[in-house]
Amino acid sequence: MGVAVTKKAIDLGIVTTNGDAMLAFYRDVVGLSYQEATPMPGGSGTMHRMLCGDSLIKLVVVPKVAAPAAPGGIPGANGYRYWTITVSNLTEVVEACAKAGAKVIIADKEVRPGVRIGMVTDPDGNWVEFLQAG
Repeated sequence: MGVAVTKKAIDLGIVTTNGDAMLAFYRDVVGLSYQEATPMPGGSGTMHRMLCGDSLIKLVVVPKVAAPAAPGGIPGANGYRYWTITVSNLTEVVEACAKAGAKVIIADKEVRPGVRIGMVTDPDGNWVEFLQAG
């Protein structure tokens, strides 16, 4: 059967205690389109909503977390370890991230004919992949 999808994109939630740095990275460096900030139920934090194409990125800033995510990117642990943004300016966006202090995991690598990727870490150490095809 499967799901009956009603939106051509996903919503992604990123939970952090490092709100200022994470918001600056995704909004100001990566350039996601900032929509609004809304309080979380029960006063447990603030959700900053940003658009990445048609996908909604929800940066949830909380005062504390029960446990930090395991470091190490893709080989660091099971579960969600990175996410991909398809771009037309791979070199420029990776350079902007590096200039802002992001650790560059992969600067520019062809992974198959006509497809290149770059990979960086956000201020919390989460891996973000940028992919350029064509």
